[in-house]
Amino acid sequence: MRKLVARRAAVKAVAIASTVLLAPLFGTTAASAVPEAPAQLGADNLPPELVQAIARDLKMTPTEYLDRAARAQQLRTYAREFRSERPDSYAGAYISADGKPVVAVTSMDAAKIAAADGYQTRLAPVSADSLDNSLAQLNQWVTGLPREISQSINSVAIDFLSSQVVLSVANTPAGHMLNLPTLLANIKVILSPNGGGPIERRPMGGDTYISAPISLHDASLRGVDVCSFGFNSVDAAGNALNISAGHCDPNLGKGSQEATVYLPNVKDIPASPELGTFVRASLGGPTALDYSVIKLNERAVNAGMDQPLVRGANGTTLAITGTAEPITGAPICKSGQSSTFTCGFVVADRVETQLFTSEGESKTVRGFASSACTLGGDSGGAIVSGTLALGITSGSNAADAPNCNEANVALAQYGGTATLGIPIRSILSDIDASSGGGVGSGITVRTRPNAG
Repeated sequence: MRKLVARRAAVKAVAIASTVLLAPLFGTTAASAVPEAPAQLGADNLPPELVQAIARDLKMTPTEYLDRAARAQQLRTYAREFRSERPDSYAGAYISADGKPVVAVTSMDAAKIAAADGYQTRLAPVSADSLDNSLAQLNQWVTGLPREISQSINSVAIDFLSSQVVLSVANTPAGHMLNLPTLLANIKVILSPNGGGPIERRPMGGDTYISAPISLHDASLRGVDVCSFGFNSVDAAGNALNISAGHCDPNLGKGSQEATVYLPNVKDIPASPELGTFVRASLGGPTALDYSVIKLNERAVNAGMDQPLVRGANGTTLAITGTAEPITGAPICKSGQSSTFTCGFVVADRVETQLFTSEGESKTVRGFASSACTLGGDSGGAIVSGTLALGITSGSNAADAPNCNEANVALAQYGGTATLGIPIRSILSDIDASSGGGVGSGITVRTRPNAG
């Protein structure tokens, strides 16, 4: 989540609770019938700090991490085709705790087909389409609740491992009194810690940026926002762009969403050099996404900020080789200005939660949940699976924690740390569709160095 310093129009992301806990084990080779995996870097090309995070958080070697990430993308492709051909029989897909790709189905005939293609199968009582319908009905009910009640609901997610829609409710008196609609089936309720508020911390180097609704030199300025850069991108016109979180734009929802982005000079904030400008931001709405587009200026480009790199601890960089989609059980790692490189697993590949603006307006945001620790100020940072761009950070249940060690201890009784990510492919599609042929048209994540 974002870190705020006396911000007038603050946005607070509510907590996300893990619905599936996956042990950090590795498994067998991917099925031979699966399409070729997206390109990944070799283990020797991963930065040392990322290798340390993989070993610490996933208990994996770099090779095991990259192998499992590739298998997850193979499964995602297979599952999409399987669901398209057999919508009534498909009940979800995930990487199991021992690293094996699993396809859940509702019939023995469908199980035989998936098994023949080399996948483990599980019989499930409910199809994925039915779970989607239950999720939509539940969200419709949530959005109709008074704010004082709906604030007790942290998130709604589909858990394919249990064939249920999981409602995460804050462990508060209001949450305990919540009366669920009796007509909705396949609903499981879990208690999680109440959503934390913003924290204040000095910005750090690396992938940090700050922004404000007006000039840093304006005497009426009350504070600045601190967020993290996401993925460097380029559009059809060659504009150097960066994708970050929508709620990081201090002018989100105003007539002009443009706001300047700066590299923080912690000794003299008004003297912070400009790096670019927000040219678009989205929060909720029809697409339920949380993203922003920052157009990098010449200073940033000359400094090499438009390269296909993600920055992590101590300035080390990871080269991005493509894009990926979330699937439960996939290993992920994220960068961010507060927690640097941390890793985890996708625990739910479809999660919906509410964000509240300071004006009291509720925004529904859709993404995926992971178990990676994310702290205040990490918003907008890059989430990768292997060396593929997976999404950007939107929210976390550890925003109040001073560090990940304390977050892991405090949240262990609630299933551990959890992060809300926004899928990068959905972001790219929406940017292109809404560009009107202007900035962002034909946008792609950079995967090759810019020689210009």
